[in-house]
Amino acid sequence: MQTLNHAHDISLVSNAFGFLRLPLNFDPYSSDADVVITGVPFDMATSGRSGARFGPNAIRQVSTQLAWETKRYPWQYNALEKIKVCDCGDLVYAFGDNQDMADKLQEHALKLLKAGKRMITFGGDHFITLPLLRAHEKVFGKLALIHFDAHSDTYSNGSAFDHGTPFYHAPKEGLIDVSKSIQIGIRTEFSVKDGFEVLDAGLANDMSVEEISIAIHKRVGGCKCYLTFDIDCLDPAFAPGTGTPVVGGLSSDKIMKILRSLKDLDIVGMDVVEVAPAYDHAEITALAAASIATEMLYINAYKK
Repeated sequence: MQTLNHAHDISLVSNAFGFLRLPLNFDPYSSDADVVITGVPFDMATSGRSGARFGPNAIRQVSTQLAWETKRYPWQYNALEKIKVCDCGDLVYAFGDNQDMADKLQEHALKLLKAGKRMITFGGDHFITLPLLRAHEKVFGKLALIHFDAHSDTYSNGSAFDHGTPFYHAPKEGLIDVSKSIQIGIRTEFSVKDGFEVLDAGLANDMSVEEISIAIHKRVGGCKCYLTFDIDCLDPAFAPGTGTPVVGGLSSDKIMKILRSLKDLDIVGMDVVEVAPAYDHAEITALAAASIATEMLYINAYKK
């Protein structure tokens, strides 16, 4: 099933390049890529301000500011020399059909994973993580979840298609083990009865990077992990361009240091979600997301 933009569509867009100026590849399944980047322009599950469907394009555009480094600070090497990366463009689904998006994203992810690829996915709202988890669980089994967010997204009062419910549904579907999962940066309503370990924003802001890293390592242990990053984990001072901003979040500096400290974990999939460029200023939210995604690439490269 064709789910991605056709190559002849490139002439219709003004920026015919992928993340970090990588050439777009519309046949990622048969490519030699180790890591495949996919955009999911979907925001029909939002509860606040819409606009995250434009997130993938904003992340790609601002990533040109990161493409010039031959040795990225502080890694001191070029990830693209250690791993092969391709950007396959954006998922195409029947407009207005939430189920079609979920089915096609799961199908796309499963095909990539069975071909031995790893994924970094750009949202889109946070609902997209649920079909991604469904695909990853089929290949890797039940996963530990490392979840950065201002919201727990475990709310049971939403519909099946709601960016506030993916981690309510995921445990019930057997996709993740909450006893091995951790949430960082939460600063809205949550319940310890959900079973996740929660380093809420007040606690995480008072902890050192080393203390947070130790807590994450201790929680997920030797499990295979999925890492999902909602950009609103960052304080709105660092990421105003999102649908449901909440003050009191973490700084971009602290987040980058935490992510680098996770490089030795067995992380099998990653995503960055909820960038809504209509509410951004000077592209700082998109830049934060692109920088986080670049760190994710370097985590993959480190394993090489």
